[in-house]
Amino acid sequence: MWNVTRLGMASLLALVLGGNAALAAGSDVPATPKADPNYVAAVEQIEKGNFALAIPLLEKVVAADDKNANAENYLGFSHRQLGDKETAMVHYQKALALDPDHLGANEYIGELYLEMGDLAKAEERLKVLDEACFFGCEEYYDLKEGVEAFKAQNSS
Repeated sequence: MWNVTRLGMASLLALVLGGNAALAAGSDVPATPKADPNYVAAVEQIEKGNFALAIPLLEKVVAADDKNANAENYLGFSHRQLGDKETAMVHYQKALALDPDHLGANEYIGELYLEMGDLAKAEERLKVLDEACFFGCEEYYDLKEGVEAFKAQNSS
């Protein structure tokens, strides 16, 4: 019988999956071997609530990779958190143009629609999430909760 240590198994998984050993071992290292350091730093700033610091980092990411739906989504999120709904909308739309089923972008643009008072468009995003999340997902449930709260708050 083989005596496989966790590190040995992680290395084997990394080799088979083409990823890195740290990820296979269960660490929080990004999935791509050459993750953009600006993207990693931007996500860290977003997690700390430092949206203004994340934006220039994310702008560098999309300047280098204009097909990065995750960076566009985070740009939208950061701008929305800072109150710039118009710019947020532009970035969410770019993210969805790149990946129409992007879970985060569908949730966040739905929330933005609610902030703008457009229940019908928010419900469209909820339907997309319902179809994309076959067994349900956090993004679907978060937006559903927002839609229900909007309806309750705006019923006469």
